[in-house]
Amino acid sequence: MPEQLSAELLTALETIAGADHLLIALDFDGTMSPLVPHAADARPLPGSATALSALGQLPETTTALVSGRALDSLRAVATPDPETLLIGSHGAETWTGPDGAPLTLTKQQSDLLRRATDAVQRVVDAHAGTVLETKPAGVVLHTRTADDDVAAAATHAARTALDQLEGAHITDGKRVLETSVISADKGQGVRSLRKYTGATAVLFAGDDVTDEHAFAALEAQDLGIKIGDGPTQAHHRIGSPQELVAVLEHLLVLRGAGARI
Repeated sequence: MPEQLSAELLTALETIAGADHLLIALDFDGTMSPLVPHAADARPLPGSATALSALGQLPETTTALVSGRALDSLRAVATPDPETLLIGSHGAETWTGPDGAPLTLTKQQSDLLRRATDAVQRVVDAHAGTVLETKPAGVVLHTRTADDDVAAAATHAARTALDQLEGAHITDGKRVLETSVISADKGQGVRSLRKYTGATAVLFAGDDVTDEHAFAALEAQDLGIKIGDGPTQAHHRIGSPQELVAVLEHLLVLRGAGARI
């Protein structure tokens, strides 16, 4: 029995382990992987990766990653199993298999994305330590490697510029400011995965403010786990990605035992 997990969380895991069809959907950065200064350096903790892979092999159990990263970036750092479903760009991108339709933008959306990218590039050029990331449907200002005062100034400048672009959807994260030309969030991603898989219960874990949309989409039979500090709609909280390893390993034992009965 993992000593670092609360009695309430252990009980909740025991309950959800008995679901007829369980969807295990996880954020990546700050959840499966500790946060790192450079996004390309992130990797899942080995224990989380191993446990999630094993869970995905159990009957009536589906695994998924629900991330703010673009799908290509998510694949590069997470190296998910082929069976793992993927939601990228905060719900704007979905991968449910090789037959899934790729994301396509209208001409209006493409023009808006170009203008948003130009606006963020001007901010990055003027603020040392900030980084621009492009996505298929959005652009991101990263400030994790900038000094705090520079990060605050860059975020304010970017928000001011992006607020002028009609149709741009702005999202705050941990030292990131993201704009998308598609209205989407992780809650929509979780709901679409539930419908696609026919899951009767969902476990979702995440650490960022953008994960609150996913927590809000959970239903009474589901389990939400917030990682780290900050206000949350999740009913349970753990301290770090390292504790998520214990969650997944314990769930594997519980659900694996049930699959053998």
